[in-house]
Amino acid sequence: MRSTFRLRTPVAYSDDDRSYWLRDVVRTPQPSLDSSTVADVAIIGGGLTGLWTAIRIAELEPTKKVVLLEASRCGDGASGRNGGQLHSWFDSLKALTDVTNEREALDLAGMTVEAIEELRALQEDQGYDLGLRLDGWLWTASASSQEGSWTETQESARRNGKHPYRTIDREEIRQRTGSAVSYLGVEEELAGTVHPGKLMVSLAHYAISKGVVIFEQSAVRSITLGRPVVVSTENATVSATSCVLATNVWASSIPDIRKHMYAVDSQVIATEPIPQRLDDIGWRDGEAICDSQNQVLYYQRTLDGRVVFGRGSGGPVYRDHLGQKQSRHPRWRKDTIKEFHRVYPSLKDVAIDHDWVGAIDCVPSHIPIIGHLRAQKNFVYAVGWNGTGLAQIPACSRIIANLALEKDNRWAQSGLVNQKNLKRLPPEPFRFIGAWIVRAAIVRQNRAAILNKSVGPVTALIVKLMPKGTSEHS
Repeated sequence: MRSTFRLRTPVAYSDDDRSYWLRDVVRTPQPSLDSSTVADVAIIGGGLTGLWTAIRIAELEPTKKVVLLEASRCGDGASGRNGGQLHSWFDSLKALTDVTNEREALDLAGMTVEAIEELRALQEDQGYDLGLRLDGWLWTASASSQEGSWTETQESARRNGKHPYRTIDREEIRQRTGSAVSYLGVEEELAGTVHPGKLMVSLAHYAISKGVVIFEQSAVRSITLGRPVVVSTENATVSATSCVLATNVWASSIPDIRKHMYAVDSQVIATEPIPQRLDDIGWRDGEAICDSQNQVLYYQRTLDGRVVFGRGSGGPVYRDHLGQKQSRHPRWRKDTIKEFHRVYPSLKDVAIDHDWVGAIDCVPSHIPIIGHLRAQKNFVYAVGWNGTGLAQIPACSRIIANLALEKDNRWAQSGLVNQKNLKRLPPEPFRFIGAWIVRAAIVRQNRAAILNKSVGPVTALIVKLMPKGTSEHS
């Protein structure tokens, strides 16, 4: 019997609700799917995962017909709403090792370094403007409880002959960021920032140049498993030999996936352009900067002299029913501006030109799940990027592409594929209620930590219930 799954239609964003990145670029619209067609591979989702997977398939099998369906415009989801921070997966060595093994964890981290080099080549050698600046990633501490957050991964890397980080001190951080709040940290030098809007425009053009067919404004209503997989939009269908679901948080429409993932919010703001003022405080380059609290802060100076400042709000979404608050959220905006002013008190008078929210697909391990839905070899899904994907997705898209082509090779045998013993999350409403209780405890802990104070034993116990892994900071 063929199984059919209904998908929720993603929220349509108004221009005012789009991120600064997407409002800062001109995007060439692609046609919508208005007549049924056939394909070798159908990809659902025009974000980073969908576009990179399409590119990899086109590179592996140029004769294959790849059709990509996007509900809105390519990049309108999390891929065009993040903080633009680009760094390797070395910060997640322990979590990767827990899911795979030490050797593969190192291989995966190395693949993300190669992905950063690939992005550099796209900009420098092939002329795509990604807004890429490889000025480093500063992973810092702004409170005593955050000190040494990087020590475990540093030691693991060193044991295996890798040295991804160098230590930086208070004065270097102050000179490079113009802020005295963070006072200790490490730098990954082959890292930095991109302009997510320019990246998405470039990837769409790059995919089309390789023969990928992109249909926008073509929301998928249902998927019917089998051979072929039948993907249905409002007006037409795609019958495909295989299918890839690359819809980030929207994959939670499918109960088999939702039981292993959850959605949270991350808030981002962008100031008015203030290039001279940033020059005056010493912040001149394109470093990616973050701290080490659970509700991580991440920020960069843009090419036009704005500050883009983000905060992992951690706001859970009931039954993953995503709505307008996952595009803009007044409460999270206020909280994020408050944190911006704490980190940059001299910029309190600067106007905030843009604010937006991005929904993040999370899994308890904080390592993505790549799998076959109901053991169907010709249906592949990938979820759980946990807000860190700009280098991780182009690396993992090689695995996804090989699975979509049903190849039996080292990529298809990755430990990320069809993971065993996946943690099953509680049903609603217990999931939502529990998430809010844990979030409230984390907020109390973060407020205390900034003042180098401790929380009570009950709060500390509740915080331990948070799924472990690296924080969202891209």
